[in-house]
Amino acid sequence: MAALFQKFTMKTGIVLILLAALTCGLVQGEDNAPEEVQVETLVKPETCSVLSTMGDTLRIHYTGKLQDGKVIDSSLSLDPLVVELGKRTVIAGLEQALVGVCEGQKIKATIPSHLAYGKKGYPPTIPGDATLEFEVEVVTLMQQTQWQKMVNDVFPLVCLALVPTLLGMVGLYLYKKANAEKPSKKKAKDKKSKKK
Repeated sequence: MAALFQKFTMKTGIVLILLAALTCGLVQGEDNAPEEVQVETLVKPETCSVLSTMGDTLRIHYTGKLQDGKVIDSSLSLDPLVVELGKRTVIAGLEQALVGVCEGQKIKATIPSHLAYGKKGYPPTIPGDATLEFEVEVVTLMQQTQWQKMVNDVFPLVCLALVPTLLGMVGLYLYKKANAEKPSKKKAKDKKSKKK
């Protein structure tokens, strides 16, 4: 029995190793799509004293393209797009690329599909697993005020702390209500007869 078990585990181990090697080979064999956002600075102003951080508001002009050069979206003929970093108003990869830029800067961001529209894409314009390229010009950069910082950082924590408190109060109310002495019909009749 032990020999059969050892033979079984040896065969299973060899199959698992082969399967892992095959899987790694297939993954490495895929196209050379980037795993992270790649940012290239095209134009940087002479003075760049303030860099964008999460919570800041940017007004940007952008042109989004597929890797074959086909334009999928552009704001050049419209008003600049308002992006508040951290609010997920744009795809995750573009938001990452906009952290650390300054007013007047132009960048080119190459965004992998998992940080853009993923496996499903955005039919019919963007196919699944598409790597996107965005050329972005930062028109204005407005840093968040202390009030905005407090609202963005502290308010969610306060709300998070209130949820268990409210649930506890509801639970206590329901517990007291369930354990409260219910007046019986006999006692109610006795009270009526005493009043007469």
